Amino acid sequence: MKLFDVYPRFDIEIVEGEGCRVRDAEGNEYLDLYGGHAVISVGHSHPRYVHAITEQLNRLGFYSNAIVNSLQQTLADRLGEASGYGDYSLFLINTGAEANENALKLASFHNGRKRVVTFKKSFHGRTSAAVRVTDNPAIIAPVNEGFPVTYLPFNMPELVEEELKKGDVSSVIIEGIQGVAGIQLPDDEFLKSLRTLCTRHEVCLILDEIQSGYGRSGKFFAHQHAGIRPDIITVAKGMANGFPMGAVLISPMFKPFYGMLGTTFGGNHLACAAAVAVLDIMEEEHLVENAACVGAFLQDELKHIPGIREIRGKGLMIGIDFVEPVKELRNRLLFEQRVFTGVAGTNTIRLLPPLCLTQDEAADFIARFRRAVNG
Repeated sequence: MKLFDVYPRFDIEIVEGEGCRVRDAEGNEYLDLYGGHAVISVGHSHPRYVHAITEQLNRLGFYSNAIVNSLQQTLADRLGEASGYGDYSLFLINTGAEANENALKLASFHNGRKRVVTFKKSFHGRTSAAVRVTDNPAIIAPVNEGFPVTYLPFNMPELVEEELKKGDVSSVIIEGIQGVAGIQLPDDEFLKSLRTLCTRHEVCLILDEIQSGYGRSGKFFAHQHAGIRPDIITVAKGMANGFPMGAVLISPMFKPFYGMLGTTFGGNHLACAAAVAVLDIMEEEHLVENAACVGAFLQDELKHIPGIREIRGKGLMIGIDFVEPVKELRNRLLFEQRVFTGVAGTNTIRLLPPLCLTQDEAADFIARFRRAVNG
């Protein structure tokens, strides 16, 4: 059987990692400034993380949500404390797309409406409803076109208000920072306007913090820079440091009933053990603060590198926009300088390193980056 060929791949096999460094099957070491799409939050193979999963697996790997799993409540308590959302409820699933599916469903249950307002260049996942609110027609199949969606530009609250006044909008969904779009930031005032408008028109505000959450922006959630509280928050990516896990944080205004939502694997014992370990490590090693500090250092240093048109981002979520296409630059970074980075579109390098990136490692990256830019 062949693998279904939907991924363009570099001919590199990563076989082990530690902290912000990984090694391939040939023994070459790389500096990881991408974290596997922002998934690695506390570093590769962190000993406390490995111990937590191993210890749990030695006791029990899985049982269904038909029984009590006290790890789920432990995770809910720890996440509520870390995020400042202790009064919200937690629903656990496996992926970011699932989180957004359930968020959109909750909103529609709540107000009985169908239409969703989302934003240009958005990315919310590849499953049915999540891909429908993603601004990429190439990945929206006809079967996904089952409910009305309006795509609006960022930072134009007057256009949002026009749509919400029509009375048929169930939810507004927005990324805390757009990742796939190349690290595009909503203005704080725009987020505040969304909160006000959604409240006024009884529309649910969903913050997709799948890539921008869990400390990456220098606060636990990126929307907290604007001082707002959405009705629903979706998370995944760094939540369990590579173990598949996602979640929905749900305002007290939503009332659950049995069968409303469901999952087979969501909130399983191994995932919860991994996620609790992540929060413990983040607290003990001050990784949210580290993301803010090291991210600021990176942005300051990048300003001195020629050819860069714009630097965008917060914390350790940074987009580096070049005048020229970056394909060859990224290849030089990977194959000559041995640095993993990401791209967005044609002209943007994306940095999404583990939150444990040190200032020395950041300086090492800057030196390698300069050499790659200079060719």
